[in-house]
Amino acid sequence: MIAAALLLPLAGSQVATAAAVAPGDGYWHTSGRQLLDAADKPVRIAGINWFGFETSNYVPHGLWSRDYKSMIDQMKSLGYNTIRLPYSDDIFTGTTPTSINYSAGMNADLQGLDSLHVMDRIVEQAGRVGMKVILDRHRPDSAGQSALWYTASVPESTWLANLKALAARYVGNDAMIGIDLHNEPHDPACWGCGDTTKDWRLAAQRGGNAVLSVNPDLLVFVEGVQTFDGVSGWWGGNLMGVGQYPVQLSVAHRVVYSAHDYATSVAQQPWFSSPSFPGNMPDVWDKYWGYIFKQNLAPVWVGEFGTTLQSSIDQKWLKALADYLRPTGQYGGDSFSWTFWSWNPNSGDTGGILKDDWTSVDTVKDGYLAGIKAPGFGGGGGGGSDTESPAAPAGVTVTGRTSSSVSLSWTASSDDTGVTGYDVYRGSTKVGDATGTSYTDTGLTAGTSYTYTVRARDAAGNTSAPSASVAATTSGSGGSSGGCTAAYTVSGDWGNGFGADVTVTNTGSTAATSWQLTWTWAGGQKVTNMWNATYEQTGSAVSVRNTAYNGGLAAGAHTSFGFQGTPGAGVAPTVSCTVS
Repeated sequence: MIAAALLLPLAGSQVATAAAVAPGDGYWHTSGRQLLDAADKPVRIAGINWFGFETSNYVPHGLWSRDYKSMIDQMKSLGYNTIRLPYSDDIFTGTTPTSINYSAGMNADLQGLDSLHVMDRIVEQAGRVGMKVILDRHRPDSAGQSALWYTASVPESTWLANLKALAARYVGNDAMIGIDLHNEPHDPACWGCGDTTKDWRLAAQRGGNAVLSVNPDLLVFVEGVQTFDGVSGWWGGNLMGVGQYPVQLSVAHRVVYSAHDYATSVAQQPWFSSPSFPGNMPDVWDKYWGYIFKQNLAPVWVGEFGTTLQSSIDQKWLKALADYLRPTGQYGGDSFSWTFWSWNPNSGDTGGILKDDWTSVDTVKDGYLAGIKAPGFGGGGGGGSDTESPAAPAGVTVTGRTSSSVSLSWTASSDDTGVTGYDVYRGSTKVGDATGTSYTDTGLTAGTSYTYTVRARDAAGNTSAPSASVAATTSGSGGSSGGCTAAYTVSGDWGNGFGADVTVTNTGSTAATSWQLTWTWAGGQKVTNMWNATYEQTGSAVSVRNTAYNGGLAAGAHTSFGFQGTPGAGVAPTVSCTVS
């Protein structure tokens, strides 16, 4: 029985490979950062989310207005090549779809079917017109999303059983190329923490292996979490842990990492208020998920992104994101994959590609996506062959420093097609780029310690791993307002973690407008989260700055912040303090 289950998909793959004549044919697999079709040609997911199965309607929305086939045909005509179909585990209980219009022969072949059989018809129609489908376990039940992949009423055993049932249902049907294991894991979900009740990465391995045990041809789509190492982002959009803790499955070349990213119509994020917005966004995306693609670790699929497009910030965000995802005409299938949220106009915080009549197209919104669509799955196109990252820059050296600047130099990196530039980072923030092997960082605070790393970049957008870090302290006393002291106190130490409080006091004779602390740990400690201050850490070197609300200190005044770290507290470091 097990052998038969394993042999059937393999035979289907062999047939699909032999018959593959068009980009996207057959089942797909991965190679480095690329998705490849059955003929080993690079392909790109460029699709749309059509939600409803996960709601109490138990069927995609809009079928109260139109026939499902005309919906799918319209998606295809607009250049979308993939449908992401959210669902909840309720549909495995024989749910009856509601709000389907059967008048005048509309949706006639759906009449009398339960939700799963309606899903079959949608997958069948998508395949008929040459589209692919990704099934998204969006909710454990129709009541709402869950932070973890299980709830009290839908345990992990049910999640795994339903994933297997869905994977087995489509054995041999290569229109359905994979399953998104769980939508938007968020706090308290973790990545790499090792707690099997919270570690989404470990759960994704269990879920992915369950899928592959019955249908080894499928792709396994794994979303991120909300918080990693004290850094938070969008629900499901934080994949910072992948480099250290990759998902490892029983079948090779099946993992695709999925990020979600949104604009201000969904929620505010600190990067939207940066003075450098939208120029800062590529660095934000690099940090959370883009590095996976750029370092050729695995394919990245932005499974959800959307906006009402009403504000100028949202318009700039969508243009910047479309540029970042790489135009199909230039890069072909060697690009980030994506599915826009959403087809439906009834998504309250984003709206959709369709207008409220469920027929007319929002041509402005759709137009932002024109350059990244891939109606032929990205087959052909340029730039698809270079996936090798440059070597990390070596020999990064401080060549000069003043009270407000630090100069750096390094040895040129090597690359198979040639290095086109270098990105310079102060802590975790990109501060500039260079075409040569030197850079001067300006506008710094006197008497302050900074740490730097450098990454190489090639013409295809591949970036290297970071160089070894180098530290530099600007000259001068740090300002004319006097000085400050910092009292570092360990508030608790539980062996594999600790807490600390730091009190900053302005010891000068005049008011200060900002303060900064630096220290270097001797025992490899790492900050996991911090409150009432912002921080950057490179190796064992930590730099802490005031927030917008506690930088001002009158002469003799003090303020405090706290943090947690790992492992144990060790010896308290010597803390340097400057004010200005």
